[in-house]
Amino acid sequence: MDMLRRTILKGASAGGVLTVALAAGMLKPGQVLAAEWNKSAFDAKDLDGALKAIGAGVAAESKDIVVKAPDIAENGAVVPIDVASNIPNTSELSILVVKNPFPLSTTFHFSNGAVPEAAVRLKLAQTSVVKVIAKADGKFYTAQKEVKVTVGGCGG
Repeated sequence: MDMLRRTILKGASAGGVLTVALAAGMLKPGQVLAAEWNKSAFDAKDLDGALKAIGAGVAAESKDIVVKAPDIAENGAVVPIDVASNIPNTSELSILVVKNPFPLSTTFHFSNGAVPEAAVRLKLAQTSVVKVIAKADGKFYTAQKEVKVTVGGCGG
């Protein structure tokens, strides 16, 4: 019973400290969670607009970007996509779905030696090319893979 009491007291104390810190303005979760984001890139309705908004108008093809996606997705609502960059000093990875109404699906920022890898589940409106843009040392590189979306898993 004594351990339960200690656990409850620790939790209550921690909650009180966080409440005081929030009230004093020391913690500002709105600033952390809503950090800078590229609204124009995510609002772009075509591939060229999205690429221009992220600054990747001209990106060189690279075999050092790995895109793992199924050749055929039976359910376009949940398509697993794994991406990784073997390009040294990669600082950003962006994933775009060419035929989606808003092509830019996500952008990841990497710093302090983080490994530039990501696994996501994307919604594909139809059969489309999944394009990955990597930014390394201020230059942009790209790789892509086509994913066929079937209805009912018929493979057609």
